[in-house]
Amino acid sequence: MSALLQMQSISKTFPGVKALDNVSIDVAPGEIHAICGENGAGKSTLMKVLSGVYPIGSYDGQITYDGEVVNFRDIRDSEAKGIIIIHQELALIPLLTIAENIFLGNERARGGVIDWPETFRQTEALLAKVGLREAPGTIVGKLGVGKQQLVEIAKALSRNVRLLILDEPTAALSESDSQALLDLLLELKGQGVTSIIISHKLNEVRRVADRVTVIRDGATISTLDAKGLTEDKIVRDMVGRDMAHRYPERERRAGEVVFELRNWNVWHPEQRERQMIRDVSLTVRAGEVVGIAGLMGAGRTELAMSVFGRSYGRNISGQAFVRGQEVDVSTVDRAIKAGLAYVTEDRKTLGLILEQTIRRNTILANLDGVSRRGVVDESRETEVAEKYRSALRIRTPSVFQKVMNLSGGNQQKVVLAKWLFTAPDVLVLDEPTRGIDVGAKYEIYNIINDLSREGRAVVMISSEMPELLGMCDRIYVMNQGGFVGELTAEEASQEAIMSLIVRE
Repeated sequence: MSALLQMQSISKTFPGVKALDNVSIDVAPGEIHAICGENGAGKSTLMKVLSGVYPIGSYDGQITYDGEVVNFRDIRDSEAKGIIIIHQELALIPLLTIAENIFLGNERARGGVIDWPETFRQTEALLAKVGLREAPGTIVGKLGVGKQQLVEIAKALSRNVRLLILDEPTAALSESDSQALLDLLLELKGQGVTSIIISHKLNEVRRVADRVTVIRDGATISTLDAKGLTEDKIVRDMVGRDMAHRYPERERRAGEVVFELRNWNVWHPEQRERQMIRDVSLTVRAGEVVGIAGLMGAGRTELAMSVFGRSYGRNISGQAFVRGQEVDVSTVDRAIKAGLAYVTEDRKTLGLILEQTIRRNTILANLDGVSRRGVVDESRETEVAEKYRSALRIRTPSVFQKVMNLSGGNQQKVVLAKWLFTAPDVLVLDEPTRGIDVGAKYEIYNIINDLSREGRAVVMISSEMPELLGMCDRIYVMNQGGFVGELTAEEASQEAIMSLIVRE
């Protein structure tokens, strides 16, 4: 069967960086084709070339679609051919309804006036196809991320999609939402829709993909039949080396108690009767990595944010201690001065200023460290940024590069650099490897191990149980706002964690 899509010898250059170097890929009609690679490998760039985000003339090479050479000038040209891309950052308008979002720019109208009954009728039909039961008039901002992802797919179906491109579609989804989305992709395949999926979750790739193309450093490394394909083979092609050990070894040495929380309670900021955190107590020792496990909604992020300057919740009570002394963590500034740092799970919204440079982001949490009499010393600022760029191996041509132009893994390193510059005693990491590839994850793990060797106290929140098991000395298990158990590294297993979560 001839290919639906052929991208031949695609090259794309940005100032100082060759993002794509003679990349070639073909996609058969009706298949689900996965593209894998480390952050910065060029996956998203390749799809932006295909969808017209990067127009003809801004790249070299040729695209053949449905038997003809195509030259897309913008995204409208690609959509007219039935090629729809759903970016990792969803392009929905939160204040509009589901129906308005689905048909935005593609309105159902008569004589220049929107036909709302027809719009709602078609919306209901599309929502039924993607398995979403919400009413067409529901405000999109009130939906969870998983349901918003389904709205995006319904929107694609409204435009008669033939080739659906999904960039990290399950990165921000719960396990159940992820499985529902993958099931939907398989259903769409049965209806003749071809899909390209970019994903770091190799178990999901193996579940739904027919073939896998691996891109490394902007070049095509391999295209593999997914049947019988092992994760180790994909990883080897992605990073250019074997990764027999996904988690670097570390000598476990726990010293004195550095951080302690006693009887911590937090109430919901808006729902006055709802208690989010219930009598939580924990300890973290010098050189120790302590994990917090739990299902979505268990209260892990709420706990971390409430401790870090009361960034979440109200009626917060309890005590926090650093090196045996009770500390005031009632504001972010006081929490930082007490020796705490918090790496948020949402680096793009809460962790970084994307329009600013690496240099500026690195010093944001410790302006006093680069200032004289209230004025930032720019040479000192550059010196600090260069220090952490080298120490954390941030891949960038310059510390004057805007953070928005970095890969996810390198953005995460900038967030870490920002907080390491505050010289914290306690570092709370909330989903530190979310949305980054296995190679970048390994580098983050090495950074965590370096911090523990320096005697820092590290708290690690993660939804990936293998990550907690591979990295932590102890694991607290959380459910419904409270700790339901504590396991040593020797006691911990996925089964042991789950049994604590589900017990009465």
